[in-house]
Amino acid sequence: MGRFRDGRLNDHNTGIYNPDERYNLAYKRVKRIKGFYVHLLVYIGVNAFIIISSFNRNLLGNEIFWRWETFSTALFWGIGLTAHGLSVFGRNIFFGANWEERKIQELMEKEKSEKWE
Repeated sequence: MGRFRDGRLNDHNTGIYNPDERYNLAYKRVKRIKGFYVHLLVYIGVNAFIIISSFNRNLLGNEIFWRWETFSTALFWGIGLTAHGLSVFGRNIFFGANWEERKIQELMEKEKSEKWE
């Protein structure tokens, strides 16, 4: 899906699609972003409830707060949430679209300034 989506976006940037198709692509993208944020809010709410209820039971004398079961839901759901975020925002979330080109230019400038000429 990633290559197909990237291809559509590249065609979109060159102006091949008409305004209706561009609107549909933007609408679908906004729906995916909204879906991710809803997923994030549910993740925070459910895991906060689990952790707070475990903490409250711990106050009653039960030593169950620091057990694996208390945090395993947050861990595994967090892995799924991370995968969802990467599918929505793409693999360029950390490096950006032109990161390689900028880094090459930066290294070339650095090497140029270090020469003795």
